Amino acid sequence: MNFDQVKTFLAIARLGAVRRAAAALNVSQPAVSNRIRALEKDLNVTLFDRSGGGMQLSRAGILLVPHAEVLEQTMNRISAELASSELFESVLRLGVIETAAESWLAEFLTRFHRLYPRVVVEVSVDISVNLREQILERSLDLAVLMGPISDYTVSNVPLPSVEMGWFKQAGTDDPDLSRTPVITFHRKSRPFQEIHAHLTRLHGSGVRVFPSSALSTGFELVGAGIGAGAFPKLTSHRSIESGRVALFDPGWSPNSLTLSASYLREYEGTFIEKAVECLDDVARGSGTA
Repeated sequence: MNFDQVKTFLAIARLGAVRRAAAALNVSQPAVSNRIRALEKDLNVTLFDRSGGGMQLSRAGILLVPHAEVLEQTMNRISAELASSELFESVLRLGVIETAAESWLAEFLTRFHRLYPRVVVEVSVDISVNLREQILERSLDLAVLMGPISDYTVSNVPLPSVEMGWFKQAGTDDPDLSRTPVITFHRKSRPFQEIHAHLTRLHGSGVRVFPSSALSTGFELVGAGIGAGAFPKLTSHRSIESGRVALFDPGWSPNSLTLSASYLREYEGTFIEKAVECLDDVARGSGTA
């Protein structure tokens, strides 16, 4: 039994198909099949039920998964501890919600580059529901989102929460939320649902809550006088710095945003854990909590 066989076994167990495992491991499908046959021969068990054309874990396969994951994590930690950060070359596919991008992303990238100067960081800014899917599809390595992600394959590290506030066009009277449109996060987000529910309880079903998938667009709409905004208190945002929008107090505040850094458990022990530590350190020092 060797580590390539273990990695291949875990890839099929997680992805459910030889074709997907081969693509994830960047090897041919015959190579994947050969590794699994060799592993089954070494262990003298059948790891997958191949009836029906699929690759379902057998009882022996189910029992092997936790042991294989321990081996994987151990090998990852060995590689991470022995590798020099100056020589380490890789790609970190990072996804973040706009709240993080507008606050401490630049500082994180600067600090992480000092730690791993030869790691290329590819950044995607998206809404949480999309980032979650990209993590589970393995098109991202690490995501900062409104979490956590409830999936056994994912590790979640809590990040400092971000306080929410009410914003209006600067120089105007405080808006009446029973009549003024409210602009906030996208419709599928937790803040949208919570704000809509609370406003409905206070003012009835006639309240108008408009979603915006882009934080910057939402601030611009508020600055133009289109409505009131329920957004994170980001003092560095250009709409606030320019004086176009201002905070106001309607008597209640939306719940703070609960953020997490989420990544696949298979990456435990790799430099991705170091990236999470760096994220947490930067976020705690950013003043957004």
